[in-house]
Amino acid sequence: MLAVDVEKQLGAFALAARFTASGGVTALFGPSGAGKTTIANMIAGLVTPERGSIAVDNSMLFDAATGIDVPPHRRRIGYVFQEGRLFPHLSVRKNLDYGRRMNGHAYDAKKFARIVQLLDIGHLLDRRPRALSGGERQRIAVGRALLMRPRLLLLDEPLASLDSARKHEILPYLVRLRDEAQMPMIYVSHDAGELRQIATNVVRLDAGHVAATGGIELLD
Repeated sequence: MLAVDVEKQLGAFALAARFTASGGVTALFGPSGAGKTTIANMIAGLVTPERGSIAVDNSMLFDAATGIDVPPHRRRIGYVFQEGRLFPHLSVRKNLDYGRRMNGHAYDAKKFARIVQLLDIGHLLDRRPRALSGGERQRIAVGRALLMRPRLLLLDEPLASLDSARKHEILPYLVRLRDEAQMPMIYVSHDAGELRQIATNVVRLDAGHVAATGGIELLD
């Protein structure tokens, strides 16, 4: 379970958010400027809260009171950004393997094959990122994050840079990931239609505060 209770002042913007997420896909939903990405970055360790705590599976990642602040690379959180952020000089295969190597994990051929099959990217392994569509690049980014063996997957507006056709291409894979990989996910988006297809729980944000938590009825 993810437990977030954080506060942060960013200029004139005050963020104070408290919620828990216990599995499935938890959507951080709200308008632009509501604080969704800032919260995701705090969970990942890229932004430091001023007060509060963040824990995953009873493991404290941040606690202002005791001075705990686990570095991002030790939090075991996979992060998928809007643009994918693949290495252009590496093949798809080497991009996929990057996170595993950087985290010092032994190569697991079965796990690699399972994720390749799950995301339907076997025919792309020898290509370079420039030869991929936007939807294919995002599938590679998801695969790379999964191969890091995370305990939580963060997806920050993963479809925002894609056109409608590419969104429809990748959404079924994200739904399949939710249903088959049993990987807890935090999914940041302001698109209610997108979230209705993938979210199981919703944290609705407004002006840096949690306005409501519950099911997908909060998307209406």
